Amino acid sequence: EGAAEGVARGAWVVSDVEEPQIVLAATGSEVTLAQQAQNALKGRGVRARIVSMPSWELFEDQSEGYKRSILPPDVAVVGIEAGVTLGWRRWVGNRGAIIGLDRFGASAPGSTVARELGFTVEAVVEKVLGLLGD
Repeated sequence: EGAAEGVARGAWVVSDVEEPQIVLAATGSEVTLAQQAQNALKGRGVRARIVSMPSWELFEDQSEGYKRSILPPDVAVVGIEAGVTLGWRRWVGNRGAIIGLDRFGASAPGSTVARELGFTVEAVVEKVLGLLGD
């Protein structure tokens, strides 16, 4: 499935693995962070699927089968959002986690802000390993 069709459906798998242990769901530029974390997790023996989720509303309108094919109900989800986390709980469920920002940002170079606010590969890996109990 291509990105154009995925956008029309609100979410799609950007990078998949066989039998994912975790799903990293992100929007916009956070997808790159998720992909970097996927590589780091692979080095730790963790299989992570990357999902781009630019529109919850469009995704909500999809069939249950499609939604389960993107976010399998038996796999924990970590939502990555360089913004407010409101709304993510619906998609990550009780077993998942959200890396987000529920306060005003900071003024500094982008990489400094990302590090200070916890939007790093290390922060994502740590969150995933905590969820998986590793």
